[in-house]
Amino acid sequence: MRADAQRNAEKLRAAAAELFRERGLHVPLKEIARRAGVSHGTLYNLFGTREALIDEVVTDLAAERLEEIAEGALACEDAWEGFAYYIEQLCRMQATDPAVADVVGGRYPGAERLMAVCGRTLDAAKRIVERAQDAGALRPDFTTEDLVFVLGSNSVLARATPRTAPDAWRRNIAFLLDGLRTEAAHRPLPVGPLTPDQVYEVMGNLTGER
Repeated sequence: MRADAQRNAEKLRAAAAELFRERGLHVPLKEIARRAGVSHGTLYNLFGTREALIDEVVTDLAAERLEEIAEGALACEDAWEGFAYYIEQLCRMQATDPAVADVVGGRYPGAERLMAVCGRTLDAAKRIVERAQDAGALRPDFTTEDLVFVLGSNSVLARATPRTAPDAWRRNIAFLLDGLRTEAAHRPLPVGPLTPDQVYEVMGNLTGER
């Protein structure tokens, strides 16, 4: 890569990182190019697609943060506390980091490295859920597909309240966690969980990414 192209690529990465953190991964590419001080065509020539730029800028950071949260949850001696910590930290991240919130929502399946991070995150979540269930603390009918919907609903709330009530998500999650304890499961759930394919389709509907 020529020196001028390398400089432009570095400016685009920096601008993308700033705007993704501020507004999420859906920010228009023209705005990224404008902040970097280059043309829209230069962005496409250097990166090709939004997904390629996301993989360049967001994937490593997202992997580090998500793995740190999972490790913290599994390090908790009490399995329920580990599960609650995991839920709370993911929801906190959704409220404070729009870019990683979009990662948690499974957006942009064309970003291959990012989707690999999402796959590892689901594997870690399954271990955390099963650990709490094996300890008898988490109701046995809760699934990782249900966790996806917990995060999806929190994401909607977090996006709607940052200026009005930035901590509103904490009240919502406190109610939810109490309802997920084993002793709260007084009757069977009215319907079964969605399949992974159904979850994928519904999350695409929520985010507008098909």
